[in-house]
Amino acid sequence: MTSIVLYCRPGFEKECGAEIQEKAAWNEVYGYLQLSKNQGVVFFHLNNSEDGERLITRIPLKRLIFARQWFVSLTDKMTLPDFNRVEAITEQLGTEWQYADLRMETPDTNDGKALSKFCRKLAVPLRQALRKQKILTQQHDKHGAILHALFFSGSEVILGYSLGDNSSPHVMGIPRLKFPNQAPSRSTLKLDEAFLHFIPKEEWETRLTSGMNAVDLGAAPGGWTYQLVRRGMMVTAIDNGPMAESLMETGQVKHKLFDGFKYVPQKQNVYWLVCDMIEKPQRVAKLMANWLLHGYCKEAMFNLKLPMKGRYQQVVDDLQTMKDMFAEYQVKYELYAKHLYYDREEVTVHARLLSPPPQM
Repeated sequence: MTSIVLYCRPGFEKECGAEIQEKAAWNEVYGYLQLSKNQGVVFFHLNNSEDGERLITRIPLKRLIFARQWFVSLTDKMTLPDFNRVEAITEQLGTEWQYADLRMETPDTNDGKALSKFCRKLAVPLRQALRKQKILTQQHDKHGAILHALFFSGSEVILGYSLGDNSSPHVMGIPRLKFPNQAPSRSTLKLDEAFLHFIPKEEWETRLTSGMNAVDLGAAPGGWTYQLVRRGMMVTAIDNGPMAESLMETGQVKHKLFDGFKYVPQKQNVYWLVCDMIEKPQRVAKLMANWLLHGYCKEAMFNLKLPMKGRYQQVVDDLQTMKDMFAEYQVKYELYAKHLYYDREEVTVHARLLSPPPQM
């Protein structure tokens, strides 16, 4: 049976499954879900095997909130022999298709992490064999099909493929970022990953450049401010709590003791608004939309905290609130949300207007 296999954060399988099932139904593709709690892998088994490629072509992965990566299965779960694993995988693939890259992957669990050494060791002879059979091309093509080998143990694997221009560039959809020792909190990795995920690298020189003005609402102790400072921006940090001295010593940060929901910039020269406040997500969503509609900022990156239950529906409702506010003023906009790797019980959202803000 052909399936769409999706990776998500362990514990969010229900949300990931509900989302792909809903999006598939919009495209008249149907099937059933297979979920294993806290495994971080979701199977959407398709009623029609021919729908697999159609679905991963029609639905942009960046539009899925809870899925980090996905692929269409080529095989069911295979049992590999103790010897000749490479030969067994190669024979199963045949020579009909060619792939631009090979991803050796495991579930994002402790058992999966224990398999990583095995996967690295097997990857070398497997790549050599696949190239010899011309299943794997000699030159990497970022637009070509990607071969996925999802290992559940040393003897169990599922093979599948994704499309290079509609999949994550990272193995399992996980960017491996190093925590900077100078940062005052681990939350800094959230914004680092968000910029990496939402802003194309070729646009960093115009959208993430030195000299820009930024505002960080709920800034203390400065995890997100750190990411703005390291990119050369001038930051107004809004929080009643203390900021890290190391950030204040840079001369790039002005700390204002203020309620993030009441602060309004005096000059309309702010490019970035960032926000990681522990507040009701509905309030944060409205606040972000208001900043954009009033022209207080050009782009906003922020987190929406998730409730214990109804997490997917809550995010959908919060995003719809923003869409309704933008629609009321007939502005064009860009709005994306993703449950990033360094997020926990929150979803990161990026928003910007693509037309001038209204005169309010």
